[in-house]
Order: sequence, then structure tokens, then C-alpha cells
Amino acid sequence: MKPPVFIVGCPRSGTSFLYHLLLSAGGFAEFHTQMNVYEVLEPIYGDLGVRKNKEAAMREWLQSKAFRASGLKAEEIEAKVLAECHGAGDFLRIIMDEVAHKQGVDRWIDSTPTNVPHMLRIQKDFPDALFVHIIRDARDVALSLDKRSWSRPLPWDKQKSLLAAGLYWEWIVRKGRQLGTLLKPRYMEIRYEDLVQQPEETLPAIGNFLKHDLDYEQIQQASIGSVKKPLTSFKEELQEGRFTPVGRWKDRFPADQLLEFEKLVGAYLKELGYPLSTDAAKLNHGFSTKRTRAVYAAYYELKQWAKINTPLTRWMVDYSDILIDK
Repeated sequence: MKPPVFIVGCPRSGTSFLYHLLLSAGGFAEFHTQMNVYEVLEPIYGDLGVRKNKEAAMREWLQSKAFRASGLKAEEIEAKVLAECHGAGDFLRIIMDEVAHKQGVDRWIDSTPTNVPHMLRIQKDFPDALFVHIIRDARDVALSLDKRSWSRPLPWDKQKSLLAAGLYWEWIVRKGRQLGTLLKPRYMEIRYEDLVQQPEETLPAIGNFLKHDLDYEQIQQASIGSVKKPLTSFKEELQEGRFTPVGRWKDRFPADQLLEFEKLVGAYLKELGYPLSTDAAKLNHGFSTKRTRAVYAAYYELKQWAKINTPLTRWMVDYSDILIDK
């Protein structure tokens, strides 16, 4: 098998779009869902090298959308996992290798965006893995997360879900970039905006990094998934024929929240090269702004630690519901 590819980034940053572009180029196994092995499956069932944990995980996995998307035979893949799996990496490798073999290709992609905190662990399990981190303007990401009710504000911030989404964006993008520096040269960053607006210039760089031919004409002809029909939170735009995934925030972001949003995450937006709508002089970081940033950063770190190190995920998450069709 050729080196696997892991597409990561903040949810709603274009991971699915990039995934479908790569599928449209050919040579990758098609697997239209997410495995969530590191983020959900292992935290729920524990060490997947332990027999009883493997058995429980396989029972659940065989009822999931991921199994239905795999095209594999239940008895065969269950026997292989129970015999050969010694941990989360093996679980993912065995299933994805079998999917690729069944489709007659020698490469696969995991496009679980929230693999970001697990990148070093993944690199240990897959030493030849390549990571592509896709980054998108926080204001467009926050609108999309909020539209799908995926923002998770703290109880006293229920009316500020857009702000919570922005802080989550900064937390996960920062973490991805920090870990990425430790993974180079097997890590690259791309911008969603470049991918949408300049695909013919952006795809060759990705192809060189992956050592995979990403012919733009072939991609357009195949047009798999969201390459043909966008996966958008704003279905009304498609119906009205005005799909605007880049800079949507300029028309849709509530004016009364934009200033506060840019106070919270504007410095990082500027660091990444995204121009702000607000006069920099107005973005004074008072005590309230600093406190909010500190509280949410600690909250996301604690939540991630608890997910990995405590049974919390087992009580709160149904794995079959996590695996969303793309």
C-alpha cells in the first residue's frame, strides 16, 4: 500500500471537499464516511488490542454506516480484526487496507477532521502517513458550525454560539499547526479559499506533496461527491443559484457580533493572513476578552483530555451516530 493520507482541520473547513477532489483524481479507495477511530471508537471501547474491547467495538462497527460504506463481508473483516488488531492503528489499517484491496487500488484517505489532536499518535501508528491540514476563514467556519447547531458554547454563553465556534476554530487550528511543525516534511497546510478559487494552481502543490497525479480535467470529469454538488449548510444558496462559500460572512455575520468575534480571534485571523472588517484600534483586548479566551482554551483542552483519559465518551456518544455519510 502507498502512504495513507490524513485530511485534518476544523470541522466545516472543507475537509470533505478536499477528500472528494482527491477521490475524483482516481487511485484512492472510496469510503464515503468517517472512521473516527482515535477520536471516538477507542475512547468508547478502550484499548483495541484487548480481545473483549475488540469484540465490543466490532459488534458496534458492524452496525454502523462505516461498515455499510465499506462493502466488506462481516464475517471476513471481523475475523481479520480479531486475529490481527493490536490497537487503534491496526483497526483502522486493517479495515481501510481491505476496502482498498476490494476496490483494486493501493491507497486510502482518512478524512476525519477532528484527528487534529491525534496527529502525533497517528504518525507513530503510520510512520509513512501524510497529513494535509485545510484552513478556512474562521468567520465562514463559525457560520457553518452554528447553522448546523454544532457550536458548543458554555452554559452562560448560550446566546453567543458564534463566538464559541470561533474560539473552537482557533483552538483546533492552532493545535494542528503546532503539531504540524513536529511532523514536517510529512505535513502541509492549504487554504480552503485557494482550493475553491484557484484549484488549478493549488492542486499541483498538493499532488507533489502526496506524490499523486491530481489532474484537474480528470477531477472535473469524475466530479465525485461535493465536487459536483456542494455539501453546504446553506441549502438555500443552492436553490437560489448563488452558492458563495468564500466570504459568506460579509453578508451573513450579525453585525452586533462581528466586532466581538474579531476581538476574540482577530489576532489569529490576521496572523493567518485573513483581513479583518474592523478597525484594528477598536480591537483592544480588555479583561473580559482575555478571560473568555482563557476559559474556552482551558475548556477545550480539558474536554479533549477527558475524552481520551476517562470513560466520559462511553457514556455520551453513540458511535453509529457519529459516522456521518458524506
